[in-house]
Amino acid sequence: MTLESLRTQIDAIDDELLQLLNKRMELVRHVGEVKKSSNSIIYRPERERQILERLNAQNQGLLTPSAIEAIFLEVFAVSRNLELPERVAFLGPDGSFTHQAAESRFGAMSEYMALPTIRSVFESVETGRARFGVVPIENNQEGVVNETIDLLFEKELLIAAEAQIPVHFTFATQTDKLHEITHIYSKDIAFRQCGKFLNEYFEGLDVEMVPVESTSKAAKLAAQQPRAAAICSHIAAKLFGVPVLFDNIEDSDLNRTRFLILAKNFQNGKSGNDKTTLVAKLQNTNKPGVLAQFLQEFDARQINLTKIESRPLRDGASFKYWFLIEFEGHCDDPQVQEILQHHGTEVKCLGSYVKVS
Repeated sequence: MTLESLRTQIDAIDDELLQLLNKRMELVRHVGEVKKSSNSIIYRPERERQILERLNAQNQGLLTPSAIEAIFLEVFAVSRNLELPERVAFLGPDGSFTHQAAESRFGAMSEYMALPTIRSVFESVETGRARFGVVPIENNQEGVVNETIDLLFEKELLIAAEAQIPVHFTFATQTDKLHEITHIYSKDIAFRQCGKFLNEYFEGLDVEMVPVESTSKAAKLAAQQPRAAAICSHIAAKLFGVPVLFDNIEDSDLNRTRFLILAKNFQNGKSGNDKTTLVAKLQNTNKPGVLAQFLQEFDARQINLTKIESRPLRDGASFKYWFLIEFEGHCDDPQVQEILQHHGTEVKCLGSYVKVS
C-alpha cells in the first residue's frame, strides 16, 4: 500500500467525518431551539460525562480515553455555541492557566471575558454579565485559594462543574543562545516551581529574575525584548508569539490546579460519579465536640469526605469559623438529604457536579 493510497483513504474518512459532524450539529441546533423556548441551561456536564463514558465503553480502537475526551470536549463546545452562545468570565489575563482551564471546558469558540480579580469573576456571574465564571480553588503543590473559598460563602453562586489541568511551564524567548539572555520574567510562584531548571541552565550567568503579576505579562514582556525570556504557559507563549525554547520545565510533573465553574442558577442531575460542595455555619462552634459530631453524621452514613476547610466568619471580635466541605455523592442522595434537613439553614449546598479524577 503506497503513501498516496493511504492519504486518499484518510481524505475519504475526513469527508465522512465532516458530513457526520454536520448532521450532529443540525440536531444540536434543534436542541438549542427547544432549550431556548424553555430558558434551559446549555451546559450540562453530567450529560457530557455520560456520552464520554458510553464512547469509552465501546471503543476498540487506538484512541485512548484522554484522546476521546479531548476530541469530544471540543465537539461539545462547538455544539453549545450553535445551541446558544454563552459568555464565560475567567480570572485573567488572557493566556493564564485559568484561561486554559476555561477553554478546556468551553472550547476555543466561546465568548470569553478576562477579568482582573477573582471577585470580579464572581460579580460578573452574579450580575448576569457572564453566564459562567472560571476561578482557581486549589493547587496540589501550593494549597487552596482562600479568596475563592471566602467568596463561595459570601456570594449566592453555585458550582456547575470542576476542571483540573496539569500545570506545565514553558521557557519562551526570541533567542536560542542562553548566554544572551539578560532578564527572565515570570510570576514568583513559577520561579519557585521551576527552580531545578533555573539552577541547571542559569547558575553562574548574569541573569536577573524579574517577578511580574502574571505569566501572561511575562510572555508579553519577552515578546517586546529580544534578550529577555519568560517562564509562562504554552497558551501565553502562543498568544504573544514568543518561540518556546524548552517545554515542561517545572520541578514536578504532578503539579495540578483545580478550577471551579460557577453559575447563578444551576443544578446538575445525578451522573453516578458525583462530588458535592457545601458550606456549614454551625451554631455554638466554640462548644466542644460540635464539629466532630457534625462530621460523624457523614461517617455514620458512609459518605466519603474529601475536603474540609475552616475560614473565619469575620462577623465580630470573637474567633468563630465556617466550614467548606466536599464529599463524594450528590445533594439529592437520601443520606445527604437527611443531613441537610437536620441542620436547616446551618448548611447550604453549593452544588453537585461530575467528579474529575
